[in-house]
Order: sequence, then structure tokens, then C-alpha cells
Amino acid sequence: MSKKVVIITGASSGIGKALAFEFAKLDYRIVIAARNSANLEEVKSELIKLNCEVISVIADVAKEEDCKLIINAAIEKYNQIDVLINNAGISMRAIFEDLDLSVLKKLMDTNFWGTVYCTKLALPWLLKSKGSVVAVSSIAGFAPLPGRTGYSSSKFAIHGFLQTLRIENMKKGLHVMIAAPGFTESNIRKTALVADGSQQGETPRAEEKLMSAEKVAFFIAKGIEKRKRTIVLTSEGKMVVLLYKLFPSFMDKVIYKSMAKEPDSPLK
Repeated sequence: MSKKVVIITGASSGIGKALAFEFAKLDYRIVIAARNSANLEEVKSELIKLNCEVISVIADVAKEEDCKLIINAAIEKYNQIDVLINNAGISMRAIFEDLDLSVLKKLMDTNFWGTVYCTKLALPWLLKSKGSVVAVSSIAGFAPLPGRTGYSSSKFAIHGFLQTLRIENMKKGLHVMIAAPGFTESNIRKTALVADGSQQGETPRAEEKLMSAEKVAFFIAKGIEKRKRTIVLTSEGKMVVLLYKLFPSFMDKVIYKSMAKEPDSPLK
């Protein structure tokens, strides 16, 4: 896995940042993109110190024109794309009854449409390299997550999109992988949107007890190397995915009970 080119969106923190350092170890040439310019440039500086070839693009994947900036920057600099990791995403925490619909639209624009835009624009290059398109999804894309309707909806939509894309290109050598971490130590819950669209600020989870972003990045990189279809992380995540397939009605109750125990849970 030498001197290939990887694009990572949402690379200024969390799993995206960890992925950048993981692929630096694998001697990839890297394109990192995110909205937070200060954090993104800090990540870039750290990668340069590791003698990594890297460029950064300040971009909001919810905007198609920004996605064009990412792909164009990769081609202008490296003239190839081998891996696209659609990692950029936002979360939310509110029941649908109380939710301002603009919040749900914002999640779909970033999580789903951001994946669609980047994948569409990178696809000709990925087909040329017989490369990989990856989405960093969630267990919430396999089993519903109450209090997070917009988040689950966006992840289910991503799964449908990529699974169909996989079949359409099954004879063209394109590798498509869905990576579904369980709850991971990151800032996504701190920046999650509440019913009125503001950020909740405090995470309802004990972050130190969750899987680290670095470990998630390691497993995603291994999955790409082995060209896996799907990876589901954490023992809890694997159990939820399996049991929801087998006993959906029972798991509805289990999931509800678990999520209702969160501090300040929106479930009534």
C-alpha cells in the first residue's frame, strides 16, 4: 500500500484525524478536508513533521462546489485517487416531535449528500485505479437510534446508496466499504445539534470508556486493505446489529430502554 492517494473528509478531529495519521503510517499521499480551518492546518502541520505528503482543503461537504474543490485539489496535486473516505458528519439529539425540520435537513445535507457529492466527483478516478470508496457510518445505520432520527436516517440512506453503487460497479473493480463504529471517543456528541439547531455542548456518554478514534482508524485501514464489504466495530455494536436482524421487536424495547438512561435523555 505505497504511494497511493487517499482523500479523508472531516479530518480536523476525531476519526478523520486518526485516519490521516493511520494512512501516513502506510505511506499514502493524503488529502485532508474539513470546515474547521485552524484544526485542519494543525493536523496538516503534524503530518508534515512525519514527512507525509499532504494537502489540506477547507470545505463543507454539504456544498457540492466545496466537494469539487476537494476532488480537484487531489487531481491537480497527485493526478490520481485510490481511496475516498467519506467521514465528515454531524449528529443530533432530540425526539422528532420536538425537532425543527431544518436540523434534519442539515444532517442529510452533510452526512448523506456530502457522501453522494464526493463519491460522484471522485468516481471516474476511483474506477480508473480500481480503488475504494468508504463511508464511516454507524450502528445507527443498521438499527434505529431513538432521539436521533436525522442521524439514523442519514446513515440508513448512505447504506442504501453505497450498497447499490457496489452492485452497479461489481464488474469494474470498484471496492465499496461501509464502516460502522459503535460509540467512539470523539467530539461528535459535543457538537450534536438539539431540537432548535444549537449544539448540545456536553456529551451524554463517558467518552473515556468508548473505543478510541485511533483504534477505529486502524480497523478501517485494515478493512480497506482487505477490501471488505462491511466492518462493524465494538462487541456491543456487533451484538446490536445481529440481534436487530433476528429479533427487531424485542430490540426496539432494549434500545429504547438503553437510550432513555442517558443523562437528560429526550425520550419521555
